[in-house]
Amino acid sequence: SRAASPPSPLWALPEELLLLICSYLDAQALGRLAQVCRRLRFLSSRDLLWRRIARGCLNSGFTQLGTDLAAGIPVKERVKVSQNWRHGRCRRETVLKWKCKQVDSFPSSFLMPWMELDDEYLYLSQAENIQAYHLCAEGTGLQRHPQAIFSGHQEDVCRFVLVNSHIVSGGGDGSIVLHKIHGSYSVKFSAHEQEVNCVDFQGGLIVSGSRDRTAKVWSLSPGRVGQCLHTVQTEDRVWSIAISPLLSSFVTGTACCGHTSPLRIWDLESGQLLTCLGTDFHRGAGVLDVFYETPSLLLSCGYDTYIRYWDIRTSTRKCVQEWEEPHDSALYCIRSDKNHMIASGSSYYGVVRLWDKRQTRCLQSFHLSSPTSSPVYCLRFSTTHLYAALASALHVLDFTAS
Repeated sequence: SRAASPPSPLWALPEELLLLICSYLDAQALGRLAQVCRRLRFLSSRDLLWRRIARGCLNSGFTQLGTDLAAGIPVKERVKVSQNWRHGRCRRETVLKWKCKQVDSFPSSFLMPWMELDDEYLYLSQAENIQAYHLCAEGTGLQRHPQAIFSGHQEDVCRFVLVNSHIVSGGGDGSIVLHKIHGSYSVKFSAHEQEVNCVDFQGGLIVSGSRDRTAKVWSLSPGRVGQCLHTVQTEDRVWSIAISPLLSSFVTGTACCGHTSPLRIWDLESGQLLTCLGTDFHRGAGVLDVFYETPSLLLSCGYDTYIRYWDIRTSTRKCVQEWEEPHDSALYCIRSDKNHMIASGSSYYGVVRLWDKRQTRCLQSFHLSSPTSSPVYCLRFSTTHLYAALASALHVLDFTAS
């Protein structure tokens, strides 16, 4: 009789079945599977298998809702780099330096560099100008000389935003300037009686906040560019502002010098107050940065050393989570991967901290200025690099270095 045929190996199964089986494996098991043969190495590298794992990682490019913000980068590679973020493994470099002015202990328009980041360029405010620095290929660094300079303010740029190939900036001269990045088009208009501390731009509308204790809504519609639609009397200096992703409201963060909550949400169409966030702020607990993750979830930080996470669907009286800066330093800026990770910049010794929302304690700390103390005025990050702007230098942390 004929001898029985030997059983087929597991990897001879149809690809659909193999993918189903592999979907139950964790990262370590998938890595070992890749060492078996060429076919399994190719199969185990598929984005489909790593997407579930990546959504549980820090800064892997996936939001809470599963949206991929880093399409085009293999998910397996992002998971690998995510482990470096978690364990603090990176290469540090000071990529730009500039002359330092005298800085007081309160936010002002002086020497508070701000940044925005896209796939090709890092935009950095330095004095009255915004400079565009090209990111080198494969994340190897930053070109030392700007490829473009955007000007228009008579005093220092306080803050700016980058939206849809446009830069909108607010300056110490009380004006707002709009630049089109690819072209010579620009518009400047007088906005506030004192410096414009913060701006945001969405859906053809600009919102601005000022030291003059007002927030304003501006039109960019044809024929109405620079027309003020609403003036909101905040009764307090406005340090931070952000438009909701739904384009229905905006939030202001103020100095908290009175008895009103420093976090307030206003209707974008009418300019009327919708709600106040929180009831337990102490006097002087000004909000220096706010960041929307979704239309209902936002982060805030400021002088009272806390990062607060708000869910306006559940409560406006109390935040759903909070994290305290361990060295009792004011927090100047925050950013989120819109999933599990938060990065914060504090007011002393250039300290950048990474936080995992699923934990109460700080995950990693990086001290970027020593012995001279400087706040971290702004930070931005991609899935591989973190950029931090201090009073006299721009630092980069490269997390692709093992």
